[in-house]
Amino acid sequence: MTHLEGWEWGLAIVAALIVGISKAGIGGLGMLAVAIFAQLMPAKQATGMVLPLLCIGDLVAAASYRQHAKWKHIWRLFPWTAAGVVLGYFALDLVNERQAKLLIGGIVLSLVAMHVIRRRFAGHETEHGSWFPPTIGVLAGFTTLVANAAGPLMAVYMLAMRLPKMDFVGTGAVFFLLLNFFKVPFMLHLGLINGESLRLNLLLAPLVVAGAWFGRKLVMRIEQRSFENIALALSVIAGLKLLF
Repeated sequence: MTHLEGWEWGLAIVAALIVGISKAGIGGLGMLAVAIFAQLMPAKQATGMVLPLLCIGDLVAAASYRQHAKWKHIWRLFPWTAAGVVLGYFALDLVNERQAKLLIGGIVLSLVAMHVIRRRFAGHETEHGSWFPPTIGVLAGFTTLVANAAGPLMAVYMLAMRLPKMDFVGTGAVFFLLLNFFKVPFMLHLGLINGESLRLNLLLAPLVVAGAWFGRKLVMRIEQRSFENIALALSVIAGLKLLF
């Protein structure tokens, strides 16, 4: 895994920076990092490769925004999300490499579509019934274990709860910190986090931290809608490549 070609190292560096930037509150980028790593290595290995980098980004984000976290929403979702992680664990253990690519590609494209729909109808969210947290939680848990791509589902939930911007960012930061560390034993048992992948993680970890720092600066300077549009377009291309 560490024997990458020069251009592959370039993509890995970009993807690690994107992981950090996405944790600074810039939506739409997390899926792009997942899709890039799935181009550099077998799709199932890519899920284990990305997870420790996400954990590093989560530590930085939670340290920055934890004071804005709304714990009632975290505890409302987490048990259901944990159940979804268990379902994803069994699914990922059963599928082969081609099926994993199709699954991850389909998830990426579906979540891009969900993200676009969410933005299109932003401002029209309403409160949902008791079915809503369990449904979002289980789907987010399954999706995050299979493809590390539960961000749009969480965005749908937090927008439906009408969380202000900083509460949105802080709640998401703490929630994903807990969730991603919860996933680590499952990935270890599947063999998707191993000595070789961790060596690559160590090489890329400083770039995640740099990306998180840069992301905070970027949030203040760039119009987020334009930035998300580029990330979503690239995610669609990567998702289609995984499928076809």
